[in-house]
Amino acid sequence: MVDAECVFCSIISGRLPSARVHESDNFVVIRDINPVAPVHLLVIPKRHVESVLGVGEDFPAGEFFDVVKRVAEQEGLRRGFRLVVNTGIEAQQSVPHMHAHILGGRSFTWPPG
Repeated sequence: MVDAECVFCSIISGRLPSARVHESDNFVVIRDINPVAPVHLLVIPKRHVESVLGVGEDFPAGEFFDVVKRVAEQEGLRRGFRLVVNTGIEAQQSVPHMHAHILGGRSFTWPPG
């Protein structure tokens, strides 16, 4: 499913430009346009789903984690990285299309927010 009004669906379809770093059968990985770390990537499912709450049993979780691992290795994040999925307004999800942030290249603090 694709949402014509969704910025990520427009990126996936090629209607909007992006800095793609990886693509698999079900995911596209792009560089964030407003990075908060030296490496800030977005892992975006090609199928439109608004948030984690809309993910069903058919979500390709194994492929998702394989893509995360592959891209982290490709980007040289051997010392570690943070994987973040914001869900909903209170969590600061800014685009209503589920996506994960891969953040790396610097140290992070805890708690994050």
